[in-house]
Amino acid sequence: MPAVTQGEPTAVASFESSRDLLFGVAYRVLGSATDAEDIVQEAWLRWDRVDHSRVADPRSFLVQVTTRLALDRLRWAKARREAYVGQWLPEPLPTGPATEEGAERADSVSMAMLVVMETLSPLERVVFVLREAFEFSFAEIAAVVGRSETAVRQLARRARSNVRARRPRFQQDREVRRRVTERFLAACLGGDLRALLDLLAPEVTLSIDGNGGRGVARNPVEGAAKVARLLVCGLRRVLRPADAAAGATGDVGSGSIVDVNGGPAALITAGGEPIAVIVVDVDSAGLVTRIWIIANQDKLGGVGAGRRPGRNRHIRAAAG
Repeated sequence: MPAVTQGEPTAVASFESSRDLLFGVAYRVLGSATDAEDIVQEAWLRWDRVDHSRVADPRSFLVQVTTRLALDRLRWAKARREAYVGQWLPEPLPTGPATEEGAERADSVSMAMLVVMETLSPLERVVFVLREAFEFSFAEIAAVVGRSETAVRQLARRARSNVRARRPRFQQDREVRRRVTERFLAACLGGDLRALLDLLAPEVTLSIDGNGGRGVARNPVEGAAKVARLLVCGLRRVLRPADAAAGATGDVGSGSIVDVNGGPAALITAGGEPIAVIVVDVDSAGLVTRIWIIANQDKLGGVGAGRRPGRNRHIRAAAG
C-alpha cells in the first residue's frame, strides 16, 4: 500500500475498515486465500485511483469492485480447475474463535460448503456468497453483478437449492468434531486400522488434493474398508522419506489439531514442515462421512510453521 499523504487518511481508513469484509467475500468466491489476497490488493489499487469525493458509499463501492474482480478470476480459474490433475480442493484458511460469533457465517467458509459451492456457476456462487454469507439485499447484489433484481432472485433460489441438495442436513457441533478429529488423527498416525474402521461411516468418501502427485488417488475413494487401508498405507508412504531425512534430529512425522475454515482439522507435519491438512465431516452418530485431504504443498503455506507473513490480518475475515 502506498504511503499516506495529507488528504488521504479518510480514504485509507475507509479501505482498511472494509479489508476483512473484502477478503471474506473474495475467499468464499474463489476458495483460495492466495487469490483472495491478490484480489484485495487489486481492489486497493483501483480504490487509490478513483476520485473519493464522488463515492457516496465507500463500502458498497469496494465490495462491488472486489466481487467483480473475484468473479472474473473465478471464471478464469474454473477452466484451470477442470484441467487440474486429480481432485481440486480449496486452500485451507487458518481461523480461530472469531468464527463462533455466527454459525451461518462460519458454515459459509467450511470446507464442506466451499466444496459444494464449486458445483455452482460463477455467477450463482457470487450471488450465494453475498446473500447467504453476508446478507446483502437483492437490490445490492443486482448492482454488484449488473443483473436485474428478478434475475438475482432466480440465481439465489437456484444456488440455494443446489447447495441444500448436496450439503448434509445434520451438522455436528464443534466439540464433537474436534474429539472425532483427534481420534481420527491418532488412528492414522498409529496405523490402527481397527480404530479407523470404528470411526468411519460405511459410505465414507475420501478426496485428496495432491496436485497430481505420484501415488495419490486422483478420484474419490468410497467405502470404509478402502478408505481405511488407503489412509494407513498412504500416510506411512508419505512420512517414511521425511522421517528418514529427519533421522538424526528426531523431528519425525507428527500431527496436531488446528483451526481451519471455521472448525477443527488435523495438520500432519514432517521435518517441521506441513505435509497435509485433513478435514472431516461427522454425522449424527459421530461417524466420519467425508474426508478431505489437502496435500498440495502450494496450498499449505498458510498453516503450521510455514505460515506466510501477512496472512494473520485476514484470519478474522473468514468469519466476517
